[in-house]
Amino acid sequence: MNRIFGTSSSKKPKPTLQDAIASTDARVGSIEVKIRKLDGELARYKEQMSKLRNGPGKDAVQQRALRTLKQKRMYEAQLSQLTQQTFNMESTALATENLRNTMATVDAMKRFLCDWPPELDALALEEEEESTSYLADLNKAPDFIDEPPVEVSEHARETPEAIKTTG
Repeated sequence: MNRIFGTSSSKKPKPTLQDAIASTDARVGSIEVKIRKLDGELARYKEQMSKLRNGPGKDAVQQRALRTLKQKRMYEAQLSQLTQQTFNMESTALATENLRNTMATVDAMKRFLCDWPPELDALALEEEEESTSYLADLNKAPDFIDEPPVEVSEHARETPEAIKTTG
């Protein structure tokens, strides 16, 4: 097929996550400008409505103000959605960066273990033997003396005779 139709000579690189974040931020900026513009229009309509008497002129201005307010709410909803989308992309970028850092740390630890000096091997073996002998000593320690459990009645605080052993 490529012989007949050929291939495209310029292949654009795929957009990265940072490119997508920048693009979304640019759209957020343009929507914020539109919202500010609509705020100005709403303030102007409010001023006009305060000067007019009740009647068809005021009703027309009120209808335009309501349409403008609906537009503003739509833009605010889009702004909220884009802000959430940007947050999600930034969280993903952070998680990806943390994963890369973790992989680099693991690689460094593997390289260190490959270059582990033999002297440290002997030291680690001695520490292991010491901890093993310590655990063995703990296992040989006598168990606690088996005594019957002590039951305390409600009057134990008042009289020492209230404490009795159960058997």
